[in-house]
Amino acid sequence: MISISHHGATSGVTGSCHELTVSHAADKSGILIDCGLFQGQDESRGASASDLSIDFPIDHIRALVVTHVHIDHVGRIPYLLAAGFDGPIICSEPSAIMLPEILEDALKIGFTRDRQLIERVLGLIRSRLLPLPYGTWHPVFDEDDCSLSVRLQRAGHILGSAYVECDARAGESEERVVFSGDLGAPHAPLLPPPQSPERADRLVIESTYGDKDHEDQETRRYRLKAVLEHSLEDGGTVLVPAFSIGRTQELLYEIEGLINEFGGELWNNLEIVVDSPLAAEFTRIYRDLKPFWDAEATDLVRQGRHPLSFEQLTVINSHDDHLNAVDYLAGSHRPCVVLAGSGMCAGGRVVNYLKAMLGDKRNDVLFVGYQAAGTPGRDILTFGPRGGWVQLDGERYDIRAQIRQVVGYSAHAGQSDLVKFVSEIPIPPREIRIVHGDQGAKRALKRCFQSLAATDIIIPSE
Repeated sequence: MISISHHGATSGVTGSCHELTVSHAADKSGILIDCGLFQGQDESRGASASDLSIDFPIDHIRALVVTHVHIDHVGRIPYLLAAGFDGPIICSEPSAIMLPEILEDALKIGFTRDRQLIERVLGLIRSRLLPLPYGTWHPVFDEDDCSLSVRLQRAGHILGSAYVECDARAGESEERVVFSGDLGAPHAPLLPPPQSPERADRLVIESTYGDKDHEDQETRRYRLKAVLEHSLEDGGTVLVPAFSIGRTQELLYEIEGLINEFGGELWNNLEIVVDSPLAAEFTRIYRDLKPFWDAEATDLVRQGRHPLSFEQLTVINSHDDHLNAVDYLAGSHRPCVVLAGSGMCAGGRVVNYLKAMLGDKRNDVLFVGYQAAGTPGRDILTFGPRGGWVQLDGERYDIRAQIRQVVGYSAHAGQSDLVKFVSEIPIPPREIRIVHGDQGAKRALKRCFQSLAATDIIIPSE
């Protein structure tokens, strides 16, 4: 029997963790696809910061396959190891470089400040990493009656992201099972778009934006230009809550392009600040991994452009410099764009900026990514335009700053992109499981898939 089960990302967009099990007679072995943190309202499922225990059997799990290194896909890996998992951690080559970095940050914030303990955990993780080139099959196990091999393909979500193809055999039964991970939108800066798999008997697919489409590349780019120009006219700060991996680098790429194309007093004097040690480190890693960039970005480098390292870019690392920047920008009238984590305003340095700047109408908060229900980012996006308030670190802050959104910069595929990904599989899957989305998004995507003949469409949470 070849079976799929889910240990997260069924009631929302976080906590991704899925299991593929192959069993025949007395033999049973399986793999996990991702092992991520729950965030926002998903924390009520028992996986909050105070309870991250692995609450499902893992004795038969032979490997963990990581689709990408966002924390909602990898944040529980230390707890998986603590529960006794002793198999390899399979991921793409870029992800193998980035995974210890993101987990070090997560351990410092949510687990311990003990440097020696953190180093022991990271050393164990590094020893388990098994990086795979894209497009290469890797046998996880091959025994008398059961076998399982995996192959990673580019997902276009962030650097190193992959969807996972699994060739499973149990006795006489054989299947190709595909896990989408998080799929990227076409025309995203820096990365090539995902290509549909050649075959998928069963497909587990994300649905973050299963109910809407994004703006096209040019519309998105000029919307960003218009928002920044309008926001900066009155000398305020544009605060962009941005994920350290992916979104920050994409925005830097686009802003460098706008400066290069339009110039003028505003653009040439505009300062761009990245206030996040983690984002700065991943921006460096992105620069070092140029072989994984798409053709457009690679061509810019050949022309002598530096889309992730340009003259007007300032990086803030130390905490003291961060606090000084908050105080300075809160009282200055110098046009500035600040990219600070975290992307959903649930922690990190962006919170100090929000506390200092939400009450001033000169400032703007620009959202470019998904805001999960139950996060401060969702509350600011929902109630800010109405003159509402948000709770940060237990205190209430009125929102007088302008709240703006450019949705085209989501690192997730839109509804049409998800439908295209499935419709271009030569033979439609016999089963599609829709995960990693709010209920409305999952149901909307299900309706889109119902035209596929002989396909069983399942929403696991229903």
